Amino acid sequence: MNNPTQAIHITRVEVDTVVEKDDALAVEEPVEISISAFTANPPLLNKNISITMRTPGTDLDLALGFLFTEGIIADAKQVDGHETGENTINILLNDSMPLDLSKIERHFYTSSSCGVCGKASIDSIKTVCRLQDIESTFSVPKDLIKALPNELRKQQEVFESTGGLHAAALFDLNGKLMQLREDVGRHNALDKLIGWSFQNDNLPLNQHLLLLSGRASFELIQKAAMAGIKFIMAVGAPSSLAVELAKDFDITLVGFLNENRYNVYHGVERIELG
Repeated sequence: MNNPTQAIHITRVEVDTVVEKDDALAVEEPVEISISAFTANPPLLNKNISITMRTPGTDLDLALGFLFTEGIIADAKQVDGHETGENTINILLNDSMPLDLSKIERHFYTSSSCGVCGKASIDSIKTVCRLQDIESTFSVPKDLIKALPNELRKQQEVFESTGGLHAAALFDLNGKLMQLREDVGRHNALDKLIGWSFQNDNLPLNQHLLLLSGRASFELIQKAAMAGIKFIMAVGAPSSLAVELAKDFDITLVGFLNENRYNVYHGVERIELG
């Protein structure tokens, strides 16, 4: 795994002192995600899908999670392997399932700055989401939810040293941490987490709890919906379109979560309030 931090010498100016010291920065580098499908007609060779700024490490999780949440791949059996280079990863696909090239050329409707209206964005997601209408009748105690941010902080090793990373964490219904991924990009952290689940045949994640270390944007709710997640908690605020999407997919959405309180924007029936 690449080193996610970089040492740097800084001058810290405080109220009464000026201190020379070493510090750590979260590494940010580009990665190019491409796909190859040698058995396609015509063959698809190193088709560039995305270039994103990310924290190096777990790039395979990132690439597979991105391809899955974008609706380009649907099953791990489609993947024959991968090739990595200097800040590049090429996913090798087979013909076990049809590859819809139109999704590769789409215009990234999920971006909060793309200018596409909310209804059109949500309708677009429904056309590619394969994990809709799945069972999610569980409920969790209200106090268990408040304890999860502290569990997340205990595990955020890189954030502890740099203060510069977002995290996405997956818990079971008893509050046990299943997996954590960090990245400079909040969407990358979630793609890495979903990519890990994709590789381990854990999808759909309709019996798990997702915790986001920052705000809950429309794009993050979209990616969670693609993975079948029905319970999302965020330390920060949700956007209006994120709440609309959560309602449309019947996802419990919690915001402003800390050890003392939280807001429930939809799906309160999955929380035991008594």
